[in-house]
Amino acid sequence: MPHIATSDGRQPWRATVLTLFPDMFPGPLGVSLAGQALEAGIWTLSTVFLREFGLGRHRAVDDTPAGGGAGMVMRADVLAAAIDHARAAEPDAPLIYLSPRGEPFNQHIARELSSGPGVLLLAGRFEGVDERVIEGRAMREISIGDYVLSGGELPAMVLIDACVRLLPGVIGAAESLGEESFEQGLLEYPQYTKPRDWEGRPIPEVLLSGDHKKIAEWRRAAALRLTAERRPDLAAPAGRSPQARAKDKR
Repeated sequence: MPHIATSDGRQPWRATVLTLFPDMFPGPLGVSLAGQALEAGIWTLSTVFLREFGLGRHRAVDDTPAGGGAGMVMRADVLAAAIDHARAAEPDAPLIYLSPRGEPFNQHIARELSSGPGVLLLAGRFEGVDERVIEGRAMREISIGDYVLSGGELPAMVLIDACVRLLPGVIGAAESLGEESFEQGLLEYPQYTKPRDWEGRPIPEVLLSGDHKKIAEWRRAAALRLTAERRPDLAAPAGRSPQARAKDKR
């Protein structure tokens, strides 16, 4: 079935989640900016209930791990049937398995995915999924951090939210996106607002000066300092370390 275009003629960005818990969606994706964009048709969200592809009277989707061990593993045949069903409707969307062993999710990947037609996301459960379906369906594995959750639904929401806010028309002041953390290989500079003095902590005077050049320089230096202190692992856009770039501003 053809997808309905947005009011400006663009096709909506489409997120499809393969999950055992479709009732978890849209969840937080249905409120705030993502929810408003969903209602406006800038993006769409659908779920595929994995249990519908399960086997036997109980619609089983898992079985004991080969070689023994604790827990259960999601079956390759069940997942492949669900994936093939989803791909028939979204043949061009990348297939992603949310996995602790995947490549670390970052702003660069969010921009890459948001510029495409959408995503097919497999939210795993139990001890994981049969390796053969990962290989057989050429899944890309992505992790949102070095920790383990009960399932892939929350990581799917994180990935979707990070992509949706980058879509045209979602954030009113689009220019602000370029100043956020990670957009230039740096953490974002500190932000302040009223009151001018709070509990003896004043807003830095330069931010009240009205001198836009000095304000830009202060913000750049602050971003470099914070990045050097907190995330020295981040790649500097100019090919130099954040520490070296911070020294230039001293």
